[in-house]
Amino acid sequence: MKKHNFNAGPSILPQIAIENSAKAILNLNGIGLSLLEISHRSKDFQSILDETMGLFKELLAIPEGYEVIFLGGGASMQFCMIPYNFLNKKAAYLETGVWAQKAIKEAKFFGEVNVVASSADKNFTYIPKNYSIPVDADYFHITTNNTIYGSEIRHDIESPFPLIADMSSDILSRPVDVSKYAMIYGGAQKNLGPAGVTFVIINESLLPKAERKIPTMLNYSTHLKEPSLYNTPPVFAIYTCLETLRWIKNLGGVKAIEAMNISKAELLYNVIDNSKMFVGTVEKDSRSLMNICFVMKDQYKDKEDAFMEFAKNKGMLGIKGHRSVGGFRASTYNAMPIESVQALIDAIHEFEKINA
Repeated sequence: MKKHNFNAGPSILPQIAIENSAKAILNLNGIGLSLLEISHRSKDFQSILDETMGLFKELLAIPEGYEVIFLGGGASMQFCMIPYNFLNKKAAYLETGVWAQKAIKEAKFFGEVNVVASSADKNFTYIPKNYSIPVDADYFHITTNNTIYGSEIRHDIESPFPLIADMSSDILSRPVDVSKYAMIYGGAQKNLGPAGVTFVIINESLLPKAERKIPTMLNYSTHLKEPSLYNTPPVFAIYTCLETLRWIKNLGGVKAIEAMNISKAELLYNVIDNSKMFVGTVEKDSRSLMNICFVMKDQYKDKEDAFMEFAKNKGMLGIKGHRSVGGFRASTYNAMPIESVQALIDAIHEFEKINA
């Protein structure tokens, strides 16, 4: 039976990226060594790193003055690195979910944090609007896609202050005007590669910013001076990112990926909106293309476990909603084929015929 991987992360990767990474583990480009055992100082890895950075810049049309670096520690490490490097007196944050809350918590260790708006009042089921940013903010931080709750900021915000965005779960899913951001970062394990590497796109002109001494490993300048090579980088994870970037380019780039993502999401949202048994949990103008969250209508709540088992028997994996919200979540990242989305739709229709 074919498996349909709807896991929220680590998540589905392009099949060709998995296959080519597996081949490289056995023998990288015919050099007689495994990808897992080459030196990160070797010409072989430098060529991998150069191509990965180059493709990242090409696919996102990253302008001059910005650099791409790869770090460890996940996006969670960036939650403290950002205020360490950027926060002098006050930072502004938009609170749209758990990961935004965690970023806010870390920033409070370094200075005043102004939460300009929050959707916590409705369990993060919408993106706040009509908020104002303090005129003395050092930067404004947003989380563009909220994996747990299924909301997403699908446009580039206009900010009078340096804009920093956690794009862990929607990077490369749509075109982004990078020039509007001081920094974009995220864990790779949703749309880019396996767990273990974090990407950072940063405007070099903004560093150094904070008026404090910063530990070497937590200073962005360190990693910009020796691009991603100050310490041993996650070689394997970066290589798989390269294979994914090649796949995106071969498909026609980020615009082509966006069109595919819109088609997948519209198909599934349309079924949910017209369902007898299911209902979406996020306000329509805030819905994510990456994480589609839905629950059983009140009169069918007792059938949630039955649907979960039914879908599992049809090959659906990872559709259980996060424990904090319950229900169901279909993560339709870039590598998710439309055939898998259709298979979930077919399962929904079949279950409704039996139970509604």
